[in-house]
Amino acid sequence: QVQLVESGGGLVQAGGSLRLSCVASGRTFSSYAMGWFRQAPGKEREFVAAIRWSSGYRAYADSVKGRFTISRDNAKNTVYLQMNSLKPEDTAIYYCATKIGDIMTTLQYDYWGQGTQVTVSS
Repeated sequence: QVQLVESGGGLVQAGGSLRLSCVASGRTFSSYAMGWFRQAPGKEREFVAAIRWSSGYRAYADSVKGRFTISRDNAKNTVYLQMNSLKPEDTAIYYCATKIGDIMTTLQYDYWGQGTQVTVSS
């Protein structure tokens, strides 16, 4: 059974940084893609970034390019989202997700974590 556990959220001032972690268990994830999504109050869940576990190929939403970096640690089965130059509009619950195969920027992922709150104050 696949489990994804996020951590690292919190309250930060605008311009600050946070690093989110997602620990994956229950499978061998070499054939999987891992994604980060976020959902702000009253808004739909949206794609943030994704990485292909085996190749390391990455994709980002335009709104976070140049500020966020997704990476993975194969030995720890962990995916990270380094978030720099945070803005109040980055405030949301951030979710980790995984699926077999290639990266997708839509919500068509098979497994989801419980989410971690990120709040950016102005």
